[in-house]
Amino acid sequence: MIATTLYILACVLLFSLAIAIHEFGHFIVALKLGLRVEAFSIGFGPVLWKKTVNGVEYRLSAIPLGGYVSIPDVDPEGTKAIEGGGKTDESLRAKIPAWKEILVALAGPAMNIVLAVVLAVVLSLAPGAKFGELPATIGFVPKDGPADKAGIMAGDTVLSVGGRPVSTWTEMQTEVQITGGTPAKFVVSRPDVGEIELTVTPRRDEVTGALYIMALSVTNESGAVAWMPSRNPLEQLAWDAGSIFRILKGLVTPKEAKATANALGGAVSIAEGIYTSLRRNAWDGIGFLRFLNVNLAVLNLLPIPVLDGGLVFFALIALVFRRRVPDKVVNVLSTGFMYLLIVLMAFLILKDSLRSWKIHTHKPGEATNVIERADTSAEDR
Repeated sequence: MIATTLYILACVLLFSLAIAIHEFGHFIVALKLGLRVEAFSIGFGPVLWKKTVNGVEYRLSAIPLGGYVSIPDVDPEGTKAIEGGGKTDESLRAKIPAWKEILVALAGPAMNIVLAVVLAVVLSLAPGAKFGELPATIGFVPKDGPADKAGIMAGDTVLSVGGRPVSTWTEMQTEVQITGGTPAKFVVSRPDVGEIELTVTPRRDEVTGALYIMALSVTNESGAVAWMPSRNPLEQLAWDAGSIFRILKGLVTPKEAKATANALGGAVSIAEGIYTSLRRNAWDGIGFLRFLNVNLAVLNLLPIPVLDGGLVFFALIALVFRRRVPDKVVNVLSTGFMYLLIVLMAFLILKDSLRSWKIHTHKPGEATNVIERADTSAEDR
């Protein structure tokens, strides 16, 4: 019980570190540029603790799923929604140069990247860290599963799924989820035969909701997990960025959007990922934190109001056209997207919680065959 509690506390600390370093980036650049900073908060919602130092109110808030820095000269109404405060007094808001807004907005994602680089270098120097990508090679095919019915055999190497090339087991699993359970073309390379095209219809697990072809990988002799592809720091970061860009591509591709959205996870999935990785190996936990920081940086740069990318977008309009987007438009868009983001976060938390509850209360033999989920542990074998 004590060990579990310590692991949970470690998860909170690691997640808070990713948020804190992001907000610190906004905070320190705003101060260096001479902007007015009202508050720096880890978490949002009701304030549990606060202290004012040199005019800045430092806060620890009740909901540890984010954070914010209140910079009246930069922040739109969305930050007020996070704080639970009222409207911004526009008469107190200075018209600062657009380039300063861009620097402040970019500073958060930049600090996440800096932390990710530091963690990647630390991992590359750690003798106990395990690295290695699991090839998309089939080691065993259970009878009467989707893979077996499609004609996939042990020894086959999957080259593409649905026309999208794959080179690792993780990439193959990602593409299987994006199929949405519809028949997908698999191109496999078979020893002494060559390339073969087969049609596989993945099966959905009734407990986890995930899709499987029911095939095990070859043994992972390195013992490495998905997010630990290489000891080379650049290759680690490239894997992180490639993973998030693949998901974003799926979300904007009409044929893949629904399946990709269904596969998304929220704060609960992140917490479970940190917890599971820490219990497996401390270095795996650090690797997951590196992966999380790259994801936070990329997602925050999307040109969506209330995100850092949205602030950059509005500032670029001001730079290019020498005219700012009206404050009322910015406020409406920012407030609207903030509430939309809160609803999305709540939905993902509920979805992840229900899935987690099903997994932990499921009894073997009920509703699903455990062999259908066997390939999730193949990377740990």
